[in-house]
Amino acid sequence: MKRRISVLALALLLLLSLTACGGKKGGSIKVGASPAPHAEILEVAQKILEKDGYTLEIVEFDDYITPNTSLEDGSLDANYFQHITYMNDFNTEYGTHMVSAAGIHYEPFGLYAGKVSAIADLQDGAQIAVPNDGTNEARALLLLEQEGLIKLKEGVGLSATKDDIAENPHDFDIVEMEARLLPTTLQDMDMAVINGNYALDAGLKVSDAVAVEAADGTAAEAYVNVLAVKEGNESSDGIKALVKALQSEEVKTFIEESYDGAVVPLF
Repeated sequence: MKRRISVLALALLLLLSLTACGGKKGGSIKVGASPAPHAEILEVAQKILEKDGYTLEIVEFDDYITPNTSLEDGSLDANYFQHITYMNDFNTEYGTHMVSAAGIHYEPFGLYAGKVSAIADLQDGAQIAVPNDGTNEARALLLLEQEGLIKLKEGVGLSATKDDIAENPHDFDIVEMEARLLPTTLQDMDMAVINGNYALDAGLKVSDAVAVEAADGTAAEAYVNVLAVKEGNESSDGIKALVKALQSEEVKTFIEESYDGAVVPLF
């Protein structure tokens, strides 16, 4: 009888051990992000993840290259700073292997006043600054076309560059520069088209922009900001937990209450 009880006790302990191991959650997740709004949004998700036993380490970057190369070399588990079109183009150009684990939000581009406060006051030859990187430059040029300032060649779309300007009747000087520098040089330009996250960093409000990218379905789809991971890691427990936290009601409420339309949740 004693032996039977001992065997049953041992079996029960083994079962409990296996159950505990099978249900074990938690760990550390290292994510690269732009300071605003991405790192701020991640801080909300960080608190949610703590309840599930995960530690979220947020590493801030002020450029668009390093967080992707760091993801590729394994220094990061994920990054959250870029839209899906930029990510896809980066993969093509640099041979990286990133995929989207989830779409989180959309940031409308804005045309901001520098030395000139209204589009109607732009003089011939006025300087308008735009981002110099891939799809962000195309996106800026499309906004200028939306406002009737230039006309692009037919069909260039998201591949447009300065060389694809077909009509520039007022001979505007389109100044290409690194996206993060646009807010700091705004006072030297007549106007500038600035990425949403860098505008937020600089204290610029989308409501103060002289023109804003139309937030239609095409723009939201092409420029949805994603949680990027290296291909093959999108189904890991930690990433799935992070996605769940980022797409929570707490994060949605935070975005809607914090950014005055400059950041739009897409979940």
